[in-house]
Amino acid sequence: MSFGPYQDSTPRLPLGGLIVLAALYLLAGLDHDPWKTEDAIHIGIAYGFATQGAWLTPMVAGEAWPHTAPLYHWTAAILGELLGGVLEFHNAARLATPLFGALFLVFLSAAARRLHGESAGRLAPLLALGTLGLLLQMHEAQPAVAGLACAALAWWGGARVLRGEAIGALWLGLGIGLSFPAHGLVGLIMAGAALPAPLLRRDGRGVLIALAVALPLIALWPVLLAQTAPEYWTQWWRNEIAEASQARGLPTLQHLKQLVWAVWPLWPLAAWSLWRQRHAIEQLWLPGLGLLITLAWFLSGAPRSAVVLPVLIPLTLLAVGDAERLRRGAASAFDWFGGITFSCIAVLIWLGATAQGFGWPAPLARNFAKLAPGHTADFGIAALAIAATATALWGLAWRLRRVPWRPALRWAAGVTLMWLLTATLWLPWIDYASSYRPVALSLHQALPAVTPGCIERDDFGIAQRASLDYFTGIRTVAAGHKPQCAWRLTIAPNGRTPPPGWQEVWQGGRASDRKERWYLDRRAD
Repeated sequence: MSFGPYQDSTPRLPLGGLIVLAALYLLAGLDHDPWKTEDAIHIGIAYGFATQGAWLTPMVAGEAWPHTAPLYHWTAAILGELLGGVLEFHNAARLATPLFGALFLVFLSAAARRLHGESAGRLAPLLALGTLGLLLQMHEAQPAVAGLACAALAWWGGARVLRGEAIGALWLGLGIGLSFPAHGLVGLIMAGAALPAPLLRRDGRGVLIALAVALPLIALWPVLLAQTAPEYWTQWWRNEIAEASQARGLPTLQHLKQLVWAVWPLWPLAAWSLWRQRHAIEQLWLPGLGLLITLAWFLSGAPRSAVVLPVLIPLTLLAVGDAERLRRGAASAFDWFGGITFSCIAVLIWLGATAQGFGWPAPLARNFAKLAPGHTADFGIAALAIAATATALWGLAWRLRRVPWRPALRWAAGVTLMWLLTATLWLPWIDYASSYRPVALSLHQALPAVTPGCIERDDFGIAQRASLDYFTGIRTVAAGHKPQCAWRLTIAPNGRTPPPGWQEVWQGGRASDRKERWYLDRRAD
């Protein structure tokens, strides 16, 4: 027995409720300092664009960083400048993530609507929000989100082409073209997986239109770079090729593990859609081909969670086709499992909050204190009110009547609840443990008030360099700099001995990190 398609008596998923849920998911937890590693690096690049210019060459702490495409950082820098009087730069710049995240959900919804109908257009964003692998990417400064948005635009165009809409080729080309400055070669894989759309309709003209739009957009940034900073472009391209060919080989068990958790619960729903449509598979050809392309890319590369993202769009478009037609037993199990899982997680998050604030349960309180020594919990009234309201609404949602979209809503709402509670009850503790602000300011105070001259670095990471520049304006140079620097900054474990010819004048570090200590040395001679 199945839920079956919508009947007149079955209410549709409320559009207003979907928008509110997506807004809560996208906007919660953005108010925090830059965190190690990706968040600090990309905030640092945006800060460099806003303060130093050189908008064609992403840089960290004044030095070239040829490992990322610039579209996300351009957007973040503009937002940081526009909203800098209202928010701290990093919080304003990080709004680029929910901006691109919202575009991703809108275009994904539009693509699903074209492929499967109106109800699928509302269900697809829920399925995406319910995936676990998307959660962290959507809540830090992360150019991969810009790549997802551009790829979703290409998929919307491809879906329109399949419906015989000539304008679709324009949007397909626009999405492919923007995906390259958004996320480099990985962006092209995500968006280019939709290019078979006009081929499936034997529409050679559509392919030509899409390529005519895409190729100039792909070439624009490289051409400008080749003219103004050819060395940067050469190094960037080499890095892209090296990353694209890294660990290419046979899939491993780790690939399977990453895939199973990162795109849960999409893959069982996609398998169900393929089974139901096995006798009329034509409407699944485009997402099916896209899945094969992106899956081959993931399975032949390094098994990292961020690399799973290209699989997300075609897998969602496969899963949404028959997600409302699950057999009643499967739908009930899916619904029940989501409800119980996220209810238990919510209880654990609240227990963590009481451990921070009241010291109960005592073992849990000791663990929190051990991981962030010196932190004092101070819950604001607004944060507690939001957390309590979200928990109450989750409880009321258990009374929602049985409708075809309830299991997907349960998962999306559960993931949102989990993140919202974390953002309101645990975020100060996480920020205290993760921010480099205190250690950077302490280092700044240890240096002479007058210009100390250059500071060379040794084994000093890129995220630390970005944070130091952002919080204090201090920039380091690579060891071996000529003329020799009077100061030296390094990261080493506790108990290290200064190298010959140097005298330690300061040490510091994040209270939560016992393995990473910053040491400032002064040349003895």
